[in-house]
Amino acid sequence: MVSLGLRHIGQQCEGSSKKYRSRMHIESVAIIVDDYDEAIAFFVDALGFELVEDSPALTNDGRPKRWVIIRPPGASTAVLLVQADGDRQSAAVGDQAAGRVGFFLRVDDFDHSYRRMVEHGVRFLSEPREESYGTVAVFLDISGNKWDLLG
Repeated sequence: MVSLGLRHIGQQCEGSSKKYRSRMHIESVAIIVDDYDEAIAFFVDALGFELVEDSPALTNDGRPKRWVIIRPPGASTAVLLVQADGDRQSAAVGDQAAGRVGFFLRVDDFDHSYRRMVEHGVRFLSEPREESYGTVAVFLDISGNKWDLLG
């Protein structure tokens, strides 16, 4: 077993030689998609996310792409939608977590969110069930990645 020497998660972490007292958060995570516009429509219309930014950009080698940021209302962590570029990225579309649930969407009103998503054609792999951490149902995003809807 590896010990990281962590004393208190969330406030101050003390390692063997350094103390970290600054606040951190994950700003964004990337999801590889087949098509920007289809992904935006899914996340905004079906899930209720906000479109934060959709700007022209360039790849590292100068080809055009888009910088597309979405996020759940009121959230600080965003999702960067990236359109697959090449065979390797195309192969990862829908399988970013190797078949596991890789994304978790917590909502205040589970029943309302679940109904909205079903009405918008979101494919659920399980019926809602009660767990110790709340109500949960597994669904697929536009690319086929598995998500937990949590209430």
